[in-house]
Amino acid sequence: MMHPIRSFKALTQQAQRAVALGVVLAMIASVCLVRLGVIQLVEGAHTAQAATQSRTVKVTLDAKRGRILDTNGVVLAQSVERYTIIGNPEAAQDFTPLDCTPRTKDYCQQLDGKPLKTTGVAAVAQLLAPLLGMSAAEIGGKLAGTGQYAVLKKDVTPEVKRKISALHLGGIVYGELSDERVYSNGTLMGVFLGGVNDEGKGVAGVEQLEDRTLTGTDGYEIYQQGNGGEQIPGTMTESKNAVNGSDVQLTIDRDVQWRVEQILKQSQDTYKAGWGIAVVQNVKTGQIVALADTDTVEAGSDDAKLNVARAVNQTFEPGSIGKVFTMSGVIQEGLHTMGDKFTVPGTITIDGQKYKDSFDHGDEHWTMAGILEQSSNVGTILAAENLSDDKRYEYLTKFGLGQPTGLGLPGESQGLLAQAAQWDGRTRNTILFGQGYTVNALQLTNAVSVIANNGVRKPQTIIKSVTGADGKVHETEVGESTRVIDESVSKQLLNAMESVSEHYASKGFAGVDGYRVAAKSGTAEVAGDDGKLSSLISDYSAIIPADNPQFVVTVVLKDPEGNYGGLTAGPVFAEIGKFLMQKYEVPNSQPRKDAIPVEW
Repeated sequence: MMHPIRSFKALTQQAQRAVALGVVLAMIASVCLVRLGVIQLVEGAHTAQAATQSRTVKVTLDAKRGRILDTNGVVLAQSVERYTIIGNPEAAQDFTPLDCTPRTKDYCQQLDGKPLKTTGVAAVAQLLAPLLGMSAAEIGGKLAGTGQYAVLKKDVTPEVKRKISALHLGGIVYGELSDERVYSNGTLMGVFLGGVNDEGKGVAGVEQLEDRTLTGTDGYEIYQQGNGGEQIPGTMTESKNAVNGSDVQLTIDRDVQWRVEQILKQSQDTYKAGWGIAVVQNVKTGQIVALADTDTVEAGSDDAKLNVARAVNQTFEPGSIGKVFTMSGVIQEGLHTMGDKFTVPGTITIDGQKYKDSFDHGDEHWTMAGILEQSSNVGTILAAENLSDDKRYEYLTKFGLGQPTGLGLPGESQGLLAQAAQWDGRTRNTILFGQGYTVNALQLTNAVSVIANNGVRKPQTIIKSVTGADGKVHETEVGESTRVIDESVSKQLLNAMESVSEHYASKGFAGVDGYRVAAKSGTAEVAGDDGKLSSLISDYSAIIPADNPQFVVTVVLKDPEGNYGGLTAGPVFAEIGKFLMQKYEVPNSQPRKDAIPVEW
């Protein structure tokens, strides 16, 4: 039996150990309580703030790009609602489809009415493949990686996006709102309209020319999102609405453009031409009604983004159309009138340089109007004999040749016109009949418009107006017009050009029944692919109606069978002119009674 004193000591030691343990536990509890208090009272706010920040996102609200319209308000280009479908690879790899039962029918997954036999990425890919028009293997490859963001497909329609939402794959697959640029008329004005890059920036054609106007200002929203990327209701703290880009209305009439392109393509086949260009300009306003060529390119395509419209950058020698500008200078300087008489031989030699007409003839008795009608190179040299080189250059520049049109179109080539001091002994005379310098079709059209507009050169325009997101319409400001020649001089040229048109119409070419036309044809040798003068440019520029000018039409063909502008480009003009008179219901012309004699 244990001694009572020893028993008491043992109990005392156990009590001491228990007290010590209790003290230790109490201290631990106190530390925990203090730490809990710190967490709740001190760090709690920081922790909650960090959690909120991790869920808070700033989402960009994309501004829609403005539309491009024709002169009548027909939409040529617009941005439509599209979605970029995004997948979460990590969530997809953990996906287990939910079987459809009466209880789960509103949020289950199945394929063709049957339960899925796979899980993870394979199951997600099987569900998406028929909706995205992609193979399950392709989708699976994009979802097999790491991370939480993978682009599955761009430019998906709202209808497809709704079908994807009906798969109940929240947190795994969702759509981000975007825009797709759509061109409703296919190849019509394809290169001229141009296109936008992947960032929605205009990189060619009108899209580039008016990029700043068409581009809107993005907005944003700041809110908290759930694990599936969805917005948590009531958590939006800041937002700014997007402002869409402005609409740009062109001066181009889509119906005229379509018909002109159609006529050009038919003519290219008829005359076996390498290419064709046509420009239609409103005389009174300077507005471009049609700007066409035979290149067939889809608007918005890669080709449209990489190229420039031929009507804008193709340059060529105008040939005998240049005689119009020479004779304008001759008359304006008081050297001759259109009724002055000349004896014109078939050839002429000046300073050792021989010049000839396009057809053989002896001495002819032509007035200056007759020289223009017959398109005589020799006669033009005789008429301009006393027009100095500086004046020859001055009038070409006054008509707008050798300088930009002012339209600002991307890729425009202004042609080449050397200063008079750089001309050699031959060039100073070939300049008189449209050889030795180059122009584009827009320049040539506006130059001829000077004759139609009583001697005044109006600035050309291609943009009619801009309509802002607020609906306000801003008409394009047109620059100042410039007088090039006196009205009386322009009337003499118009009269003689009408004789040119009658000359071709009498042979069955280039006439428009019921309407008087003033025109000039041109034919010029140009360098071919071999670098030699082995190619031809045939062009024809006409004013219709001659007695009440409404339009100037220029047609240019490369290497057509038939060669001469009046016999090839002239009939193409006739088809275009006929359409214009019908479409715009222009009254028939009155009979001509004041023709300047062409012979004496």
